[in-house]
Amino acid sequence: MHTTREARQAPGTREVREVRAVSARRRALRPYLLIVPALLLTGGILYPFGLGLYYTLFDFAASKPRPDLVGVENYRRILTQPAFWDSARVTAAYAVGAAAVETVLGVAVALLLHRSSRVGRVLEKILILPLMIAPVIAAIMWKLMLQPSVGVVNHLLEPFGLGGVQWTDTPAGALLSSVVVDVWVYTPFVAVLALAGLRSLPASPFEAAEVDGAGWWFTFRRLTLPMLWPYVLVAVIFRFMDSLKVFDIIYALTEGGPGDSTMVLQIRAYLEAIRFQRYSFGISYMIVLWAVVYLVTMVLVRYLGRVQSRAAEVPA
Repeated sequence: MHTTREARQAPGTREVREVRAVSARRRALRPYLLIVPALLLTGGILYPFGLGLYYTLFDFAASKPRPDLVGVENYRRILTQPAFWDSARVTAAYAVGAAAVETVLGVAVALLLHRSSRVGRVLEKILILPLMIAPVIAAIMWKLMLQPSVGVVNHLLEPFGLGGVQWTDTPAGALLSSVVVDVWVYTPFVAVLALAGLRSLPASPFEAAEVDGAGWWFTFRRLTLPMLWPYVLVAVIFRFMDSLKVFDIIYALTEGGPGDSTMVLQIRAYLEAIRFQRYSFGISYMIVLWAVVYLVTMVLVRYLGRVQSRAAEVPA
């Protein structure tokens, strides 16, 4: 009987051992399986980036079927061209202007919506509508509205004696119009992040300030803004980084004109690579722009780390 019982239990025991062995193998493979999507994504990013770096070492162009190895000549030509520095100045002005206005308006809108009123809850739903519109479509809409003769903006400003403004036909007006469109599209993004930060702040410091009779400005300057600043800085980093490599809004609105007044680095790279078919030269523009964005972002991220440390009262 004992031998028969062992014989009857033996197949089940082997199955349990096999299941345990399979589970152990799966557990051992699970970390490697989880990183496969990340590796594929990384490869999908690094391969074209590395290929682009390789192309910048040559002089690929439609007029030159057999390119020559030129090393860093493309970068030297870019950095010694006045056109590059003009585009860099326009790009910096656009990025700083758009990010600054969006930050101020976004925080102001978030402060208004933070008051739990019925109107605020309705406006909170409407706030995300510009984010649901593609930037190219938004730029085309604004291009029609800013037309000097038939645009609705000049029609609304005409009673105030401001009609007939050449919004996109003058250098200053074109850059200002581009910033306005960017602000209209992306201010809700900053407002949503700032509103999330406001709702995550602890209530006890504000209750203590109210008991002590502190005014609104004192509370905002001493409590709200210091604790909210890490959230605002995250929005600033995203918007400033995105504004440095803007293409769609300006190209749909002005195509870099009039003249070179809105010729940002992205549009100049596009013209060099696609319209003028100087492929290596255009890619070199993009690599230079990537380096600028990377360096600026690293500086801002380090500053964000110090701000978060101060906000958490942890020494940096």
